[in-house]
Amino acid sequence: MRERSSKPSSGERGGHEAPRYVHGVNPVLEALRAHPDAVERLFIVDGQVGAKAAGELLSRARDAGVRVEKVGRERLTSMAEGGVHQGVVAELRGFQYVELEDVLDAAKAKKQPALVVVLDGIQDPHNLGAIIRSAHALGAHGVVLAKDRAVQVTGTVAKASAGAVEYCPIARVTNISRALEQLKEAGLWVAAADVEGAEPLWSARLDGPLALVVGAEGAGVREGVLKHCDFRLRIPMGGQVGSLNASVSAAILLYEVARQRGRPSR
Repeated sequence: MRERSSKPSSGERGGHEAPRYVHGVNPVLEALRAHPDAVERLFIVDGQVGAKAAGELLSRARDAGVRVEKVGRERLTSMAEGGVHQGVVAELRGFQYVELEDVLDAAKAKKQPALVVVLDGIQDPHNLGAIIRSAHALGAHGVVLAKDRAVQVTGTVAKASAGAVEYCPIARVTNISRALEQLKEAGLWVAAADVEGAEPLWSARLDGPLALVVGAEGAGVREGVLKHCDFRLRIPMGGQVGSLNASVSAAILLYEVARQRGRPSR
């Protein structure tokens, strides 16, 4: 992949949102491990959580000065909005989004070519969580999503990410097309997942600074956003189904990048 050289432009502010609830043993543990100062309260159903997990949850809560309340399953079900809470819910301060430059700085700090996942209108929280999980596992330095007409980071997203939202930087921007231009100015090439793309994924060179754009379920990447992409990647498929779930497409793209770079690296 060729190199782009230009001065990075400023990103958009992230900031904190309203308090949120994270449910499930692993997501709550990851929140306590990664950001104990952000956890306000821990709600737990007595006897519902396994002894080992309960021991770590209570120990970490005690060390962080987090108040623990024992409650009934019905209250947790309400907090988790019907999700599988496994007997534990944590109340956290609002999710802290980062700036676009923070994602690029994460790559610079590791002396790696930047890898950024840009999401265009993802609406399903399970898809968003799964994409964040794959991004973190396969070496991406961050995820970018839109402020409007897209799902935000919620407890359901955290659960679907298996706690990866606590470790993967997530930037939220007003305009996806403008963000792509900022990434180009910072030296990244922009590749979109597109079922009608001319270039098969396997033949593209993806080992340089790169932004991968994944579109909404069904609709794909919007035409207006595609105009800001340098090339379009098609995932070759057999069978009768013409497209893949957004999170599956993202995982395949990320795995190919990791393969070309040699290995995912923390």
